[in-house]
Amino acid sequence: MKMEKERKHVVVIGGGASGMMAAVGAAKEGARVTLLEKNEKTGKKIYITGKGRCNLTNSCEKEAFFEHIVSNGKFLYSAFHRMDNQRVRDFFESSGCRLKQERGNRIFPLSDHASDVISALNRQMEKEKVRVYLHAQAAEILFSQKDGGSPNRKVMGVKLVNGRTIPGDAVIVATGGKSYASTGSSGEGYGFAIEAGHTVREPKPALVPFTVKEDWPRALQGLSLKKVSAVLANEKKKIYEGFGEMLFTHFGVSGPLILSASSYYVKKYNGIPVRLCIDLKPALDREQLDKRLLREFERNRNRQFKNALDSLLPSRMIPVIIELSGISPEKRVGELTRQEREKLITCLKNLTMTVTGTRSFQEAVVTQGGVNVKEVNPSTMESKLVKGLYFAGEVLDVDALTGGFNLQIAWSTGYLAGVSAARDDELPGKISNI
Repeated sequence: MKMEKERKHVVVIGGGASGMMAAVGAAKEGARVTLLEKNEKTGKKIYITGKGRCNLTNSCEKEAFFEHIVSNGKFLYSAFHRMDNQRVRDFFESSGCRLKQERGNRIFPLSDHASDVISALNRQMEKEKVRVYLHAQAAEILFSQKDGGSPNRKVMGVKLVNGRTIPGDAVIVATGGKSYASTGSSGEGYGFAIEAGHTVREPKPALVPFTVKEDWPRALQGLSLKKVSAVLANEKKKIYEGFGEMLFTHFGVSGPLILSASSYYVKKYNGIPVRLCIDLKPALDREQLDKRLLREFERNRNRQFKNALDSLLPSRMIPVIIELSGISPEKRVGELTRQEREKLITCLKNLTMTVTGTRSFQEAVVTQGGVNVKEVNPSTMESKLVKGLYFAGEVLDVDALTGGFNLQIAWSTGYLAGVSAARDDELPGKISNI
């Protein structure tokens, strides 16, 4: 009588979004799964995403999804196919986490509590008998010696900082990047990758506020502007163009529009001064705006310039725009020349500041850079260098804009890594659905 073959043992390093999804995927595929989390609880970074509400995915069409990927979108094709945004929604709904859709196709828990997302994942891990070890920090991944002159090594397990060894047939590195180090994202996954022979693209803070040269933005600290457009450019080319909401800070500018711009900035221009131009009236071209000014000023022709901009700007911005325009605040608007109106229009349509850099990883939403995706099989998330070693989530050199896209990357790559790691290489079969 033929004995039943022992199930594969998959060890997941990291109990964040990608790690928990990888654990569930591997367990549902039939593997024994051990998840190692160095914190006192799983999903610590999820708790703070979306200001504690957790924008867990985006319901846009597939084509639109990939338009929001900043780095290595093609690498994600297989992962997204296996676990797309609709399947993510189905997974959480079926796990007891009811969802809702808000503007921009962003998906949130109905309760507005990120903890519900984590609870759903924990319930699924418990259901699938995933062994979760907390306060369990991995020190190194164990490999076999090179066999028969083969250049490839095989994963043998994980050694913890306390000296304990956990044998494993496959190891999934889902340790995150370097953003929000207080949640445990300290970048140790890069060290594991390098020890395995992988190259790591320099990690940089992305989706992060800008620092600027000029002083006047600091005078507007706390002021939020909605429905403005921004262009980030150097002397030769446009780096980014977008529309949305921004915020002035004590160091420069932030807000969703600025965070998106930053991901394109750090990719090639990090630390190099570039121009950030804000259009405060994107719905009007210069000619239309001039006609509006003429109407406004005709009605208020005897008012001083400093008292005639209330309908155009937030009150806190008026002194700044007046100073930048070079127009005397005491001048009556009926006396403004065409050249002076042109200066005002330029301030409103092309409010310019000099970006000098970004804030640190501590304020970055995600990490740009990471494990070189050319060394990872996109169909399985397995290392091309070491058999049985898989990567998932932010540790990889993939990142996206705001709106739920980065968590979708975590779910997709985590799930694919999990089910791939659990499969028996000698008995290839169909990957099961969650």
